[in-house]
Amino acid sequence: MKTLQWPLGLAALLLSPLVASAQPAATEQARLTLDQAQELAAAHSPELSSAQHEVDATSGGVIQAGAWRNPELTTTVEDFRSRTRTTTATIGIPLELGGKRSARLSAAERAHDVAAAQLANTKAKVRAQVVARYFGLVVAQERLRLANDSAKLAAKAADVVGRRVDAGKVSPVDATRAKVDAANAQLEVAEAQSEVKAARQTLAALWGESQPRFGDVDGDLSGVPAGPSSAELLRDLDNAPSLRATRLEIDSRKALVDVERSKAVPDVVLSLGAKRDNELGLTQAVVGISIPLPLFDRNQGAVYEASKRAEKAQDEYESARVQLLADLSQATAQLSTAQASLAVLRDTVLPAAQQAYDASTTGFEAGKFGFLDVIDAQRSLLQARSRYLDTLVAAYQASTTIARLLGR
Repeated sequence: MKTLQWPLGLAALLLSPLVASAQPAATEQARLTLDQAQELAAAHSPELSSAQHEVDATSGGVIQAGAWRNPELTTTVEDFRSRTRTTTATIGIPLELGGKRSARLSAAERAHDVAAAQLANTKAKVRAQVVARYFGLVVAQERLRLANDSAKLAAKAADVVGRRVDAGKVSPVDATRAKVDAANAQLEVAEAQSEVKAARQTLAALWGESQPRFGDVDGDLSGVPAGPSSAELLRDLDNAPSLRATRLEIDSRKALVDVERSKAVPDVVLSLGAKRDNELGLTQAVVGISIPLPLFDRNQGAVYEASKRAEKAQDEYESARVQLLADLSQATAQLSTAQASLAVLRDTVLPAAQQAYDASTTGFEAGKFGFLDVIDAQRSLLQARSRYLDTLVAAYQASTTIARLLGR
């Protein structure tokens, strides 16, 4: 399955079976393409910036984990009288035993790997959000076009009824019905305009804009997204960013177990220095060693805690894998159902509804049909177009969900 970088351009959109009238007047603001939206989100998304800061922070953790322990300077003065004073100065050099430094460094590197995987997962999530919201705006624009179509059809019907009322061929009640239908259609246009505005703001929020600085977006609703095969799903499942981050978390937890186990081995502090005895007039070398005795605290509680958290991470990975597979299966089934429905709507329902409306309008003008027949045919046509659009939305939502889960 290819990444959802759909062909963009109004030329293809105008070929959609949904569009039966001219598009609304273009806004003065610049149009936005999907690629431009992706670039804006990648450069200015607060969520991506947060994930990147976490990666940078763990890089500092790797540096700190590899640092050697600082030596300690100790000075002791015995007797404050200058003639009999004894002064001892030593430098304590800590010697880490039990592989503490290497275990600590390994744990920091695993934490950095987890943060990098979470960044990749966040990038996939943001890409999917951009596609979903961008497509949501394309759909809102299409709904506005449908609302305008409905208003034009209602206005045309009201005009025809008005002429027939003037000719005394139909009741004035039909004219009232036609005017009410036209007024309702205008309300639907206003609601669709509000939906377009909200969709634009939702999309712009992904890169931190409170007020969108773009106008309409280019989008193609004429095509139907293709779904991946079962073999592709299984192949790409374990490489999904969310699953990879969870799997790396297991390695990070295991590395922390090694860190806690290494703490059970006490460190040794080697002391080197000199002792000055003023009374004897001698300076003597001093060598010492300090070894903690692990009689009571062998860090056994921390080791047990870290081990259980590693087991928990393993369980979380298995749970995440099962849930991911279930989500993919559900999205794939939804996409397959939507594809089948779209084929029926496009090839059978829409042409039949359009033909019925044209026939009823022509027959009404010729006096062969009543106004209610025209209204029924008009509503059937608009409902068919709306259902086609809703089904297309479901198809692209399922396709976007698959792309997000697999990190495409």
